Amino acid sequence: MATAGEDDAAWERAISAATKATSAPKTLTLDGAVKSSTGRLPSPALLERVAASLEELSVAGARLSSLAGLPRLPALRRLSLPDNRLSGAAALAAVAEACGATLRHLDLGNNRFAAVDELDPLAKLGVEALDLYQCPVTKVKGYREKVFALIPSLKYLDGVDAEGNERLETDDEEDNEDDDDEEGEDGEEGEEGVEGEDDDEEEGDEEDAEDGEGDEEDEEAEDEEDEAEDDEPDADAENKENIESKAGSSLPSKRKRDNDEDTNGDK
Repeated sequence: MATAGEDDAAWERAISAATKATSAPKTLTLDGAVKSSTGRLPSPALLERVAASLEELSVAGARLSSLAGLPRLPALRRLSLPDNRLSGAAALAAVAEACGATLRHLDLGNNRFAAVDELDPLAKLGVEALDLYQCPVTKVKGYREKVFALIPSLKYLDGVDAEGNERLETDDEEDNEDDDDEEGEDGEEGEEGVEGEDDDEEEGDEEDAEDGEGDEEDEEAEDEEDEAEDDEPDADAENKENIESKAGSSLPSKRKRDNDEDTNGDK
């Protein structure tokens, strides 16, 4: 018969294999990895190595009859423990103590819970989805009404709400999207700030370019005006020269007429 030490060795190998890709996993799945000979989880020290980051933990088909020693799981939202041998309020008290503040989905299907009052430790938690399919308690008269009354936060019991509507897959997707949105808000705000700065810089560059073009146009216009002013004196000089030329050419004729008149007078 296997001892507790041998169980822990098997659990350690299973946990190492499931978390070899990261030292801070969000999901840990140990379904069928170990068939516990003691009916217990691994020693708390083994799970505490990854406890801080875990959001989902699944230990199905491990022959568990107790949850004693379940370590503190401060971020856990989903706990799946189906196909085990769990029963009694003590097992759920361990769940409430370990992750009661954050737990939203709890799967206890195919265990040995037989009475509604065994679920009392869940009454004050925020559990929204609870699965007890194939547990003896599902055969209790008024089972669904009693469980919904016991756990006010509960939205779905065995995949169906209080009105008999089945839980849709989109509900799970929306939950995941909400989690992602919360994680990404700070990063998006930072990115928006950077984008805004880039836009301002681009607009500033465009304005500077436009101002530069305007200055160049103004300078060209001034140069053209200066050239035109430089041309004006030349035109005046030419006109003056033409006038003087005409005037000069008319003087000999006038003198000739005067001389002729004087000559005729003398005669």
